[in-house]
Amino acid sequence: MNVSISGGALQGEISAVPSKSAAHRALICAALADKPTEIFLPISNADIDATASCLRAMGAEITRNGAFLNVSQITQTPDFAELDCGESGSTLRFLLPIAAAKLPKASFLGSGRLPQRPISELKNAMEKGGASFSADKLPLTVSGGLNAGRFEIEGNVSSQYISGLLMALPVLNGDSSIILKSPLCSEPYVNITLEMLKNFGVDIERREGGFFVRGGQVFNAPRVINVEGDWSAAAFFLTSGAIGGDVTVTNLDLNSEQGDREIAEILQEFGADIEILDSSVRVRKAKLTACDIDVSDIPDLLPILTVLASCAYGKTVLYNAANLRHKESDRLFSSATMINALGGVAEEYPDRLEITGTGLRGGTIDSFGDHRIAMSAAIAASACSGQTTIVGAEAVKKSYPDFFRDFEKLGGKIITNEGGVTHES
Repeated sequence: MNVSISGGALQGEISAVPSKSAAHRALICAALADKPTEIFLPISNADIDATASCLRAMGAEITRNGAFLNVSQITQTPDFAELDCGESGSTLRFLLPIAAAKLPKASFLGSGRLPQRPISELKNAMEKGGASFSADKLPLTVSGGLNAGRFEIEGNVSSQYISGLLMALPVLNGDSSIILKSPLCSEPYVNITLEMLKNFGVDIERREGGFFVRGGQVFNAPRVINVEGDWSAAAFFLTSGAIGGDVTVTNLDLNSEQGDREIAEILQEFGADIEILDSSVRVRKAKLTACDIDVSDIPDLLPILTVLASCAYGKTVLYNAANLRHKESDRLFSSATMINALGGVAEEYPDRLEITGTGLRGGTIDSFGDHRIAMSAAIAASACSGQTTIVGAEAVKKSYPDFFRDFEKLGGKIITNEGGVTHES
């Protein structure tokens, strides 16, 4: 699907979609719980659907009732399950240890770039814990179970490895420890996991250099889990206000564990006009000045920050970004390519991007099949002097199926839409 957009400031108010990160974790904890759970999740996406589908294959019952997902816990596990993770790295990395802990045998499938995304650190740690893998990458089969004990793992490769283990280890018979062999990257995502586990009554002890996990814990299901608004998704439209419009995003928890809530502080640092209320943020156009930003804890923000930087006076450096080469695309390369294709100036280095704020003209952008590149390109297009075409714009379905509907609601000007934009009802 190709979408062409003409320039024009975005204005108005939208509600943040539910947090993809929180939804994954809520579904998994509910599937491991002692009784059924209701999850308030009025809108889903391809990644969340992949996790729900895999949990059903593992024995959970998940049905939709209006704005709620009703999750009945896994009671009888199959001898074998085929788990198709789609393009969701979270689904794969979270469920590898869960499946090893709960099932005799499971096969994992994936599509897009997922088979090339790294899992070796998690695989090595799980193998030392008793699991057997048929291959080093997808498709693969895991069997042999998972034993409680000591799990040593690098902390600077993917926080999803740590989150997967934190959700799986409490169901094992014995106590376990996670030992981080390097500093933890993307720590806010681990904090989201710890907060969700706490909601289900699971106790994790943080220790110097890792975590202690008591075995045999019961996941006590709360009656209802409310999935909070997604700061990662909100960041696109908040940035659109800063680069030329006046946009308010509601349904945001200002005390969220989500690291990407830092977008409000970053926009202020760049000079945007920001008003923060109880559960909403309003951002208006102002003169922007370049900043240097450490993205190690907020990697998902990098693509949209390149757009912000292109509209700011001076040179912005987005650093500590090497892990972004292993996302849905190589996001250092794809983000730099996007900016340069739109007439901006972005220089790519092994672990950072440097963007000079020259403004943007328009052009043709390849999404590289990456939802965050597609959405960033659309926001960039609103600030371009000419027309922008996004090739592969359907990538937004991965995390934000209604993105283009909200874009148009705020006055975004979609000229042509080859292939059709599908909105989720």
